[in-house]
Amino acid sequence: MPHTDAPTVVVVNPNTNRETTAMMVDLAQRHLAPAGLAVEGITVARGPSMIVEPGALAEAAGHVVDAVRRHLAGPTGDRVGAVIVGAIGDPGRAELAAALDVPVVGIGQASILAAAARGRRFGMATSTPLLVDSLTGLVRAHGSAETFTGVRLTSTDPLELAARPEQQYAELAEAARACVADGAEAVIVAGGPLSRTARQLAELGFVEIVEPLPSASRMVLDLVAGRPAAAELG
Repeated sequence: MPHTDAPTVVVVNPNTNRETTAMMVDLAQRHLAPAGLAVEGITVARGPSMIVEPGALAEAAGHVVDAVRRHLAGPTGDRVGAVIVGAIGDPGRAELAAALDVPVVGIGQASILAAAARGRRFGMATSTPLLVDSLTGLVRAHGSAETFTGVRLTSTDPLELAARPEQQYAELAEAARACVADGAEAVIVAGGPLSRTARQLAELGFVEIVEPLPSASRMVLDLVAGRPAAAELG
């Protein structure tokens, strides 16, 4: 276990579901704790339990910035060495990156850079149809539109699917296979609350599954060490 005075990576959950926060912290710890970094999760005070539409995504940016600022003003704020924004749309990431002198990484940013590395063709599998335009815009913002094969969706309402993990797994697997049929060489399972299912899908081996939380954790390790983020090297 890392020492209690170790630099801390804060994983901020833009959804209000604390179980999702705990899940993302657990995944981040697997990558960051061996490098001597502590991980702490914080959950926004307001908003939906799962962001499923553009209005909530836009509002989440302010909630994320507020949550991180409150944490930085608290008793462990001086130990923060990096921040991970744990929603695929990266709400508040740009604002925090401009305001803080520590690395701020979004799981959408990191997964897109990882999936598109070396010009690889990639797609996204997700459960949130109303966020397709937001996700496509994020791909464009990171200069990866030319190799993006598009978004493939599950068929069930995202909130209903979140309560049925076996069905979520099956439908996301089908969506990922559709991405492969589109020509994708890597598939992002797009969503912080989908992180556990992304790990399970990675074990199937039919395509490289890009997991957002591990991608962000690896990017943080590079940035904290002062190296160019591996995903950005191409």
